[in-house]
Amino acid sequence: MRTFLLMLFGLLPLSVVAQTPAFKPVYTNMTEIGVSMGQVRYGTPTVESVSKRSNLTAQTFNGVLIHPRLALGGTVGIDWYNSALLIPVCAGLRYDLAQPNQKNLRVFTSLDSGWGFTWLNEDPTGYKTTGGWVISPGIGFRTGKPNNANFIMSLSYRRQEAEADKPLSWNEIAKHETRVYNRVAIRLGISF
Repeated sequence: MRTFLLMLFGLLPLSVVAQTPAFKPVYTNMTEIGVSMGQVRYGTPTVESVSKRSNLTAQTFNGVLIHPRLALGGTVGIDWYNSALLIPVCAGLRYDLAQPNQKNLRVFTSLDSGWGFTWLNEDPTGYKTTGGWVISPGIGFRTGKPNNANFIMSLSYRRQEAEADKPLSWNEIAKHETRVYNRVAIRLGISF
């Protein structure tokens, strides 16, 4: 009987450990498309104008779920502005605010930071546009089972820097423009 009790209590911790499998990192993806909205101030110091702009935006996050609630990876996107076509390449982070379970609605936060490139931008003759720093925090929700494809809706802020050298007019030495695009983006997409 004593041997049986020792074996029972000796194997009891193993049965508890066997019931909780260790988390294994897995690939994750979030692909979204939407619209970015903001206001633009332009003109000369004496005559300035402000207009509202809406532009198309798309991005894909590819990463590794290193914890049931945390994913690290990279984000590549494309942002169409009226005067530039920028491709942000960023390091990305996605974090679920609640513990994962079988609920169909989960809230997550996101943070992307990197550099915007002008690889696909076509400048008019005499213009030269270059990209700059990008930072984009956001919040969103996913609907669907945790281990299946999910529908995503997100709201984020994006600050994108860019610069442009313009052709010189008569009696000008240099013509350089620094741009900062501040936009709120609403995106829809899928996640798996």
